[in-house]
Amino acid sequence: MSFKELTTGLSKEMATFAKNQPEVMTNFSKLAQSASKDGELDAKTKELIALGIAIAIRCDACIGFHVQALIKLGITRAEFEEVLSTAVYMGGGPSLMYSMKAQQAFDELSA
Repeated sequence: MSFKELTTGLSKEMATFAKNQPEVMTNFSKLAQSASKDGELDAKTKELIALGIAIAIRCDACIGFHVQALIKLGITRAEFEEVLSTAVYMGGGPSLMYSMKAQQAFDELSA
């Protein structure tokens, strides 16, 4: 699986959906922006949490989009691997497997 292809393809699908359901997508975007902005936690910390949740719920697309956001926010490989370690701790074997998918996304999307 290519995370570049997955996120690009889904972005196109979401754009089409937004044309047909503008209120839903506008409100989802507002929710995402509101939840992601700096507050008591900075945006990077919030994205780290989102990635952990994406791994736990086994959402490939979520992993791709949150890894992209973390790369833009300047995450280091060491920080990234600590998030994966915490996800594995909390989710056991399935989270280990999805952590490896997140690692694949990081390698592909940061190249």
